[in-house]
Amino acid sequence: MNLIKVSADSRTAAVAGAIAGVMREHHHAEVQAIGAGAVNQAVKALVLATGYLRNDGIYVTCVPEFSDVTIDDKVRTAIKLVIEPSPNSDFSAVRLSTRAHTVRAEMPGV
Repeated sequence: MNLIKVSADSRTAAVAGAIAGVMREHHHAEVQAIGAGAVNQAVKALVLATGYLRNDGIYVTCVPEFSDVTIDDKVRTAIKLVIEPSPNSDFSAVRLSTRAHTVRAEMPGV
């Protein structure tokens, strides 16, 4: 699974790059955020990533979901953004990158 974890302190551009990279490579990505600040960063990153991907002919859809996460023996409710390519996406134009993509985007303490 390609789960990108976002915190309120995550850099938006870094998360956007991770989303775009995972989408180019795996054609599916999931972004998880807990708390208002983290969700804010995740949504801003998704907006940036859609622009990056659109330049490559990849168009995405996003379905938000709730997800229960256990942290320190406590169950927390996270927002999960499930990102999929839309049917009119063209992955043939995507250049394969030789560098690894960072899937975890600065989520301290987890």
